Formats: sequence, C-alpha cells, structure tokens
Amino acid sequence: MSFNIRYGTADDGDHHWRLRQDLVFSVFERHDPAIVGLQEALKFQLDTLLLKFPEYAFTGVGRDDGDTLGEYSALFYNKDQFILKDSGTFWFSETPNTVASKSWGNHIPRICTWVELSTKNSGRRFAVYNLHLDHQSQPSREKSVELLMDRLSQQTIPTIVMGDFNAGETNPAIQYLTTFSPKPSKGFPLQDTFRVLFPDAYPVGTFNGFKGKRDGEKIDYIFTTRDITVTEAAIVYDHDGKRYPSDHYPVIATLRLP
Repeated sequence: MSFNIRYGTADDGDHHWRLRQDLVFSVFERHDPAIVGLQEALKFQLDTLLLKFPEYAFTGVGRDDGDTLGEYSALFYNKDQFILKDSGTFWFSETPNTVASKSWGNHIPRICTWVELSTKNSGRRFAVYNLHLDHQSQPSREKSVELLMDRLSQQTIPTIVMGDFNAGETNPAIQYLTTFSPKPSKGFPLQDTFRVLFPDAYPVGTFNGFKGKRDGEKIDYIFTTRDITVTEAAIVYDHDGKRYPSDHYPVIATLRLP
C-alpha cells in the first residue's frame, strides 16, 4: 500500500489528524498490507501507528535532518513475514547523499527511502522504494526520476517503487518511468500495477482534498519491475460519510515475486 497520510500538524480544521487517525487505522485494519509506503508522515504519526500496529517495523528518516525532523517517506513492513537486509534514504538532488540537499527548483527537500527485504517463508529477496516528488517544480520531478532510475539500474532483484509522484499519467516524469529501460533487462521499463489490470479505468484521481472527489489525475502509484506479477490492484475509497482518512486515496496492489 502507498498512502500519503497528510502531515499531522497541518491546519486542517475538521480534518485534523487527531480527528481522522482512527480512519487511517481502519484502512490498515481492513486491508492488512504487508508493506506500506507512507508519505508526509511525521515522527509522532509513525509512533502512533507503530503503537497501534506492533506487527510492523519501519525504516526511514525525517527529510530535514536525516534523523527525526520533517516529513518521512517511511516504509513499514510486517516483521512476521519479512527480514530486513538493508535500507537507506537519499535526497532528490545533485548531491543525493547530502542530508536536506535541494536542487532543480524544489524549495523543500525531497527524499526516497528504500529497503531490501527477504521473505521468511522462502528467502526470496526484493527491494522497495518509497518516495514523494516535488509538488511545484517539474524539472525537479523529471531529474528525480532520472536519479531514481539510475539507482534502480544497479539493482539485480525484483523491485517495487511506490509513492506520491505529484504527477499525472501523461506527465513526462511518469512517462519516463514506464518507457525508459536503463539496461537490457526483462525488469524495465517499470509497470504501473493499477494499469496492468485496469488499462482503461476512469476516473482515477487519487487526490480527494478531503471532499471525496475522484476526478483529476492519478498521482499516487505502485510501480514494479516487470518480473513481478500483479494479481490485484485498487484505489482505496474508504471513508465514513463525509470524512476521509486523508486528502489522498491510498493505492494497493497484490504482487507475486518471481
């Protein structure tokens, strides 16, 4: 599951985190994801989720200091199903290993957190990347996916890429991911798990603005390398009357490793 949960200190009035956190909990409870990529999560939100769902461990850092300050692109994984092999975070900039670095017109740091996991039942190893691209700078989005794809080209295992891309399906940044192959491999270009199963679905907007709208563009995605089989995918429209867990809809996919 990829889920932008909206940062918990936002001045959202009736949609403030404390008034909707139970709806976020219900999304976890209903869909029971084995792996979750969260965007806009602050440390106290992550602590609340881990207290509620102790079956998860998480990896990630705050984007502002490489520790706990600022928004995370955190990755949760079920400890009963997976073993953590490696993890890290890089910044979308010309100096990706420099904490809080910025380039290409984005005024706030943008990050990607990644993990390598192995399944406890079979030992199969795979990677997951979770990111949040810039909401204003198109050059930043395009340069960021180029950096991302360069990192992916160094992977030799099946890979999942998820997040809030702040870019619709026709945006050059998304087109780059789904058309560019960085090396001769059956894994590239990436596939959009939702479109694998629902190529003509509409409407597919994933930003609802706390209003339940479904028009607009799909900007939240779960991509994979093409050696992974997609068996289910959906945009999650869970809500309670006029109240929504977040201003984004989560997206989910059920995947089979090779």
